[in-house]
Amino acid sequence: MSKIRTIIAATLALFLSVSCNGVEKNEKSMENKGKALVVFFSHAGDNYAVGNIEVGNTKIVADYISEIAGADQFEIVTHKYDGMAYTPLINLAQEEARKGELPPYEGEITDLSQYDTVFIGGPVWWGTYPQVMFTFFKKHENDLKGKTVIPFTTHEGSGLANCVEDVKEAFPGANVTKGFSIYGHDVRSGKNKVEKWLKGLGF
Repeated sequence: MSKIRTIIAATLALFLSVSCNGVEKNEKSMENKGKALVVFFSHAGDNYAVGNIEVGNTKIVADYISEIAGADQFEIVTHKYDGMAYTPLINLAQEEARKGELPPYEGEITDLSQYDTVFIGGPVWWGTYPQVMFTFFKKHENDLKGKTVIPFTTHEGSGLANCVEDVKEAFPGANVTKGFSIYGHDVRSGKNKVEKWLKGLGF
């Protein structure tokens, strides 16, 4: 009987040791995320599949991230596309991408150095983020070195498209992860999907 007790005690000790180590790793992982920021562009108004919306699809996802991960936000705002119907909008977006235009946006982040993790999100227009986001990339190309950068997209069939590759190219000194995508028509009921993704990242 003493041998059986010894084996049981050893097994329980091993189980408890593994469990405690697992909790320590998870807590340490979450602590190591540091301060987080969500940088995003979101288009309200006429959108494919969801019609005329007051709050853009990407804004909803950004709000989920902020709530779950405790992240600050910086919204890339331009009024260039205000009031445009969907077809003229995508035609303009295609022309901007073809020309490599960098439309201006409002406001600015004063200090990116305080953030350890930066989420970068937007809709997919013609295979990548809208060009106004590339204006932000260009302006801050040297500010995300050594940081964890996490791309995400809202879309209606494009997935991540070329967004991850374009972020890697824009910020070669950053640790760019594989990213996350969600259908625009799913975002209003998709908080659980965002939560599951963030939990997998340690948030």
